Amino acid sequence: MSSRGLTLFLGVAVAFAVTFVAGLLAVELGYARPGDLAAALKNGELRHAIFLSLTTATIAATLALLAALPVAYALARHQFPGSFFVDLLLDLPVVLSPVAVGVSLLLLLRTTPGRWIETHLISFIFETPGIVLAQFTVALALSIRVLKAAFQEVDVRYEQVSRFLGLNGWETLLKVTLPLAKRGILAAFILAWARSMGEFGATVTLAGAVAGKTETIPVAIYLRMASVDITGAVALIVLLSLFSLTALLMVRLLVRAR
Repeated sequence: MSSRGLTLFLGVAVAFAVTFVAGLLAVELGYARPGDLAAALKNGELRHAIFLSLTTATIAATLALLAALPVAYALARHQFPGSFFVDLLLDLPVVLSPVAVGVSLLLLLRTTPGRWIETHLISFIFETPGIVLAQFTVALALSIRVLKAAFQEVDVRYEQVSRFLGLNGWETLLKVTLPLAKRGILAAFILAWARSMGEFGATVTLAGAVAGKTETIPVAIYLRMASVDITGAVALIVLLSLFSLTALLMVRLLVRAR
């Protein structure tokens, strides 16, 4: 194939992909009128769903980031027996069906330790904390993957120099590595937050789809579709798309600013 033919082939492939995704956004915007989105924002139940999604996604993304930081650093900087299989295992929630993740969480909470936690500490099943747990589970693997790449981009020689100058491991991590990886850390949080905002399968399996209680934006879309409220569902889809596009734009800007 000539260079011109390859260029044409690549151009057609890119045009197809862009047209397909842009078409999805176009039909959303074409179906939902500006007044529909305004009406959705005035609906008390939907406002609760939006607030619940923003709150639980922020909590889940924060917890996922805190849990992922030491794990990602260990995988990026240290080779230990079984590290390959640990890395492989931690990637599982990325490719596993969210419904399967939700069922697994449900089964975990039906074990003896899980029942004790449900009874004495905090209730997850069909409760708001269950939304956070489901979102945390799917966001954790993504956070680890992004943070690992961020730490790998930090030149290890900076850490070696800091230790040569007398800093211990903790000081090197806090004063050298984390500041140098700050853009990657922020990108990991944004992506984890966006992933949590769009989470449905694990959430609806563990926390249920109780209107006004465990109704996040994706659950609200599902309930609107089930009640044949297509206009309300599309208005929420447009809102969720705006959140997602904003998050992706922020990540792109962070990457370009490096």
